[in-house]
Amino acid sequence: MDRRQQKTRAAIVQAFTLLVQKKPFERITVQEIIDQANVGRSTFYAHFETKDELLRSMCTDIFHHVFHHALPQEQEAGCDTGLQNLQVKLGHVLYHLGEHKSVLKGILSSQSSPLFLGYLSEYLYQLFQGYTDEFDPRIPRDFLLHHLTGSFCEAVKWWVNGPQPQPPETVASYFMMTLGHFAP
Repeated sequence: MDRRQQKTRAAIVQAFTLLVQKKPFERITVQEIIDQANVGRSTFYAHFETKDELLRSMCTDIFHHVFHHALPQEQEAGCDTGLQNLQVKLGHVLYHLGEHKSVLKGILSSQSSPLFLGYLSEYLYQLFQGYTDEFDPRIPRDFLLHHLTGSFCEAVKWWVNGPQPQPPETVASYFMMTLGHFAP
C-alpha cells in the first residue's frame, strides 16, 4: 500500500472513529463515513467491502498492537509467578483499550458489541493459552479458556461502561481476585 492509500485508509478509519462516538454502529451508514472522510464511494469500497470489515480492521489494528508488539517486552517484567505476569499483561491490555475508550463505549453500546467482543475473544483466547498450567489441572483446558476469555470480556464491558473510572491495573487485579488468586 502506497502513502496515498495509507492516508486514505487512515482518513476512513478516523471518520468511522468519530462517527461511532456520536451514534450507534448500526445507525452509521457507509455514506456518512464517506462524507466524514471526504472520499468517494469507490474509494471506500477499494479499502473495505462493508462497514463490518472496517470495524474488524480497526479492531485488528488495535489488538495487533496490544497483543503482539507490547506484550512480549513485559514477559520479563520481574513477576514472580506466571499469574502475576498474566495480571501485568491484562493491565497492559486494558491500558491500551483505554486509549480507545470513547470508541469502545460506542461500539459496546450498539448491536456491534458481539462483533467486537468476538474479535477481542480471539486474541484473549491465545493469551490465556499460555497460562492454563497455572490453574487446577482437573479443569478441562477448553472450559478454562472459554471461561477466562468470557469473563475478561465482561470485565472490559463493565470497565468501559462503568460510571466511575478505574485504573487498568485495578481492573486487572479485580479480575485475578475473582479467579481466586490474590492480586495486590
